[in-house]
Amino acid sequence: MIEMIVEALQYTFMRNALLAGVLVSVACGIVGTLVVVNRIVFISGGIAHAAYGGIGLGYYLKVNPVLGAIVFSLAAALGMGAVQRKTRQRADTIIGVMWAIGMAVGILFVDLSEGYKADLMSYLFGSILAVPSSDLWIMLGLDMLIIALVVLFYKELLAISYDETFATVENVPVDAIYLVLVCMIALTVVMMMRVVGLIMVIAMLTMPAAISGQYARDIKRMMVLSSVLGVAFTVAGLFLSYALNLTSGATIILVSGTAYLLSMGGRAVLHRRQAAFPLRSGGD
Repeated sequence: MIEMIVEALQYTFMRNALLAGVLVSVACGIVGTLVVVNRIVFISGGIAHAAYGGIGLGYYLKVNPVLGAIVFSLAAALGMGAVQRKTRQRADTIIGVMWAIGMAVGILFVDLSEGYKADLMSYLFGSILAVPSSDLWIMLGLDMLIIALVVLFYKELLAISYDETFATVENVPVDAIYLVLVCMIALTVVMMMRVVGLIMVIAMLTMPAAISGQYARDIKRMMVLSSVLGVAFTVAGLFLSYALNLTSGATIILVSGTAYLLSMGGRAVLHRRQAAFPLRSGGD
């Protein structure tokens, strides 16, 4: 096993893939925790799929598709966030429409683009082994921006996550902070699309955070544990896919999903044992 890891790390693409996995896991751990706590998985999925419009726009304008995805996903996030805040009763329908429009716009821009478009599928299903060094610098910059935003607005993010009414009474700009949160989701989505693809973004964004939420109640500890779990799942999935010649993104998601199911099963067994053998309060 060690020999295989040493052999794999001799290749530049494997080292880039490992670094990309670590950088993405940090963002997923931080932002994914906020997504799970605020229960906005659906809007995260909408942003992820709408981001494909930016991929198509990048190809059409002959610029880095990642930059196009950043612009488009931020615009989609702000639009969906505003809809979520202003029209709560029909928000899911409107977000679903924006989700579909974003995908359709991306496909049309790709159709209108000239030249050979060989790597388009990598943005949908991930291609961590094809991450170039230039994308690593973009990921590092996005990581630093996300960390800075969380540090700067930590108290406000904590307030809207657990008691939005109290936050409003305390004059916290709830709508503005919510838009900051969805923008961080957009940036994280852009980072993840080369690792696991836009199709599987929701899984990578939520599973490590969902597992950490079972063992950590403090949001800071949830973020740290979720980031560590994300790194572990990504590294394990990456080397497993290398050893078995499997698709990397799908393998990473499968490792994460297996860990989540085992965690849920373990918690269920523990609760049953506690129910079957309750602790005595004292005396016979």
